[in-house]
Amino acid sequence: MKILITGGGTGGHIYPALAFVNHVREVEPDTEFMYVGTENGLESQIVPKYDIPFKTIKIQGFRRSLSPQNIKTVYLFLSSIGKAKKMIKEFQPDVVIGTGGYVSGSVVYAAKQLKIPTIVHEQNSIPGITNKFLSKYATKVAICFPDVAEYFPKEKVVLTGNPRAQEVVTTQKTEVLKDYGLLPEKKTVVIFGGSRGALKINQAFVEALPLFEEKEYQVLYASGERYYKELQKNVNLAGKKLTNVSIQPYIDKMAQVLAAVDLMVGRAGATSIAEFTALGLPAILVPSPYVTNDHQTKNAQSLVKSGAVEMIRDQDLTGAKLVAEIDAILLDAERHAAMAEASKKEGIPDASDRLYKVVKEIT
Repeated sequence: MKILITGGGTGGHIYPALAFVNHVREVEPDTEFMYVGTENGLESQIVPKYDIPFKTIKIQGFRRSLSPQNIKTVYLFLSSIGKAKKMIKEFQPDVVIGTGGYVSGSVVYAAKQLKIPTIVHEQNSIPGITNKFLSKYATKVAICFPDVAEYFPKEKVVLTGNPRAQEVVTTQKTEVLKDYGLLPEKKTVVIFGGSRGALKINQAFVEALPLFEEKEYQVLYASGERYYKELQKNVNLAGKKLTNVSIQPYIDKMAQVLAAVDLMVGRAGATSIAEFTALGLPAILVPSPYVTNDHQTKNAQSLVKSGAVEMIRDQDLTGAKLVAEIDAILLDAERHAAMAEASKKEGIPDASDRLYKVVKEIT
């Protein structure tokens, strides 16, 4: 079988696709893949590391205000469809899977015109513009949150979940916390704001730092590269010797860390949610207010209803509130256990299997 994957712009579009590729390589080693992205997108840095043939097309998104750039956008979209058709004809895939981003719009639309089965994978609880457009043409629409089904043609929707969940669900608890200078046997909360960090979470952490020193649990904090040096400088100037707090610019072993900690604090991106629910981990989510259609808030709210997470709005986040919410969960064994159980129920640990089943059904 030959599978063409397309998606880009953010890690949330890229990592689920790569997790699916890894899974299929295990169950069907003879499967051939090709990934189509953009030359300047994050995918151009990440995908080649996975030994997947990678090709690019040039495309850009629409500006929300009236702009001459939108004329260029239309031109690039139309020309990219022709380039995508050429790539598809050369590779001759059995199915094309789009995981989001403007690039997937051209490629999936081109595949439809060439009468090749297509799947659109929507990770969030509110669909992006590209996936809403493509749902009219795709053979199937794979979703991760049941609530998002209302935005798509009912007969096309399949609840598969996020392939990243199946990739992390088998992660065993290890002593990985030692790598960050912490004790594996101690209650731990990991706090992060994404790969680049988040200003409001960083500010709240700085405010909370003196309070964390008094706690019986320990804290692993990933600041993001852009805040790390300044944060370290402030800690050093204050003359603080951190005994139960570890500050890192980035956590490169996130799956292992999530399997080893007791609570997660972070944004409400779809991939992050797939990871911690697959592991049955309670969380405190601080949705980013800077994403399209405020979809992270919607992502979080669906989990708040089930009791798996607590949510703090970005504008309401303070150091004191952060510590109070962490205390309320980590220091209450009964509540922690209930949230962990609810989180596990929300996870879809066989997501890649489900998506691959859809692939087999339409090819």
